Amino acid sequence: MTITIVLGACVQQETPEQEADQTLQEDTDSEKQLEVIAEDLKEPWEIVKTGDTFYISERRGSIVKIQDGKKTRMPVQFSEDLSNQPEAGLLGIAFPENFNETSTGYAYYSYQENENYYQRVVKIQSQNDKWKETATLLDKIPGGQFHQGGRIEIGPDNKLYITTGDATNPELSQDLNSLAGKILRMNPDGTIPEDNPFENSYVYSYGHRNPQGLAWNEDNQLYATEHGSSAHDEINRIIKGRNYGWPAIRGDESAPQMKTPIIHSGNDTWAPSGMTYFNSNFYFASLAGEGLRQFDPEKESQTRIISDVGRVRDALATDKGIYFITNNTDGRGTPAENDDRLLFLLQQELN
Repeated sequence: MTITIVLGACVQQETPEQEADQTLQEDTDSEKQLEVIAEDLKEPWEIVKTGDTFYISERRGSIVKIQDGKKTRMPVQFSEDLSNQPEAGLLGIAFPENFNETSTGYAYYSYQENENYYQRVVKIQSQNDKWKETATLLDKIPGGQFHQGGRIEIGPDNKLYITTGDATNPELSQDLNSLAGKILRMNPDGTIPEDNPFENSYVYSYGHRNPQGLAWNEDNQLYATEHGSSAHDEINRIIKGRNYGWPAIRGDESAPQMKTPIIHSGNDTWAPSGMTYFNSNFYFASLAGEGLRQFDPEKESQTRIISDVGRVRDALATDKGIYFITNNTDGRGTPAENDDRLLFLLQQELN
């Protein structure tokens, strides 16, 4: 099924002469055709594609398999009960290149232990009509009422990269002894890489509030999206060992030894989540901003290219175009009939 979206694209580009809340805006009408790949997803969070098969994590504890037009919802058997805190549950998933041989991938999920909330990174394996947690790689990542982070990706160096939120305790982001408010890096077996920036530490970068998107360009440079406070959402170029400032600075503010973002949303909000890279541009999901946005790293500008689909949680590029999932059933959106959906935007529609 194909649907047509007509929208006004809003371009934001900050200049040195402008304050953060003063942005250049240019409205243009455009028409996009989207292909509906799957419908009736429930609180979807991350897309993985292997061959012609899609796997989509759902916060309630399932992974939806979409193959040859058939959708199969497979429950995940975890060692701990999923947390029901906002923004928690089964979040990121990532599959290595040998997934088709091993049926084993990685997942990030939230759980409760007594009165405390945590996240963990685990191995999961597909077994007949379900998934099962088979090994814990990293445990006791702080969780809270909000800000669980949750993205997990396999980098071009074959390491696992994991985003964690500040667990609504901002000072943890500056604490190098805490796993909260960080981008973490680990070997596939759960050990700490010898070339991590801090000795005997998973921490790759710190000073993050709630990062939820990771993607690399053709030069293997990592970029990340991050939810700001009272707007001031960010896109950062990630350099190992660097401090990205939360909660000491935000927006255009600066401080010694702290990195400011490449761009930020000022007093507007994108609520950015998953991100992908395609043909010299990054594309990132926008929740409160409701749509799919294009970030041009050369011009240091962003454009909303898709709207009228509601909240968007993740995006995935292939050589044919961009797949993305809506996220209107997470309790913060207004679900339309058959929400949530996996949608596809052809490469030629990106121009």
